[in-house]
Amino acid sequence: MTGKELYKIWAPENAKWTNWTRPVPFIGIDDDFKPKGSYDYTIPKIEYVEKGKKNIAIMVDLPGFKSITEGIALLDYGFRPIPLYNGTHAQENALALTDMNAIQAGIVYAAKFIEKAELEDDAPPAFLIDTERLNRCKKDVSIYDNSWDLYHQDMPTAKYFVQNGIDTILVRCEKFPKDLNSIMFDFPKKGVNVYTVNDYQEIKKAKLKKQKRDF
Repeated sequence: MTGKELYKIWAPENAKWTNWTRPVPFIGIDDDFKPKGSYDYTIPKIEYVEKGKKNIAIMVDLPGFKSITEGIALLDYGFRPIPLYNGTHAQENALALTDMNAIQAGIVYAAKFIEKAELEDDAPPAFLIDTERLNRCKKDVSIYDNSWDLYHQDMPTAKYFVQNGIDTILVRCEKFPKDLNSIMFDFPKKGVNVYTVNDYQEIKKAKLKKQKRDF
């Protein structure tokens, strides 16, 4: 299956929220694509959200392939996985600190689950991001390391969430990421509450604060 065919599965035209699906990880996938390395294909059990909750959006901030298996699990709870991955394969003589092959392998693997899922067009989003995106080569700033950040334009605004019935965001992570903090620090004031969910599925209110973006 080609990247174009996979993109249509992940981002069907009539489905809500799919405008934020990043096309970058689909580029370079063709019928001959084969994963490089071994991955844990276990679909996790979800207990931190109930089925049918349309006022909640989820940000899955987990390492590579694991973020996609979490997205697969959330299909059964009525959430549509929206990949926000924006990294690229490292160029020759560069440092690949973000494993894009794992992301692409996950995109291919998850397609069959998405095709079978009976999602409504207005299904709430589960945005998928890679924890490893913020890895940096700090020894030499001139070295390209294929890391990437999320910026305001990469996801909906608080106003857009509210206008579309979302008043709560659950960030599935172990440590709240700096780029999401930079984007969401004023979300609660605008009507969108932000919580974190860790590996033990404990839900806590996110501690957000305004900060200068220096990463």
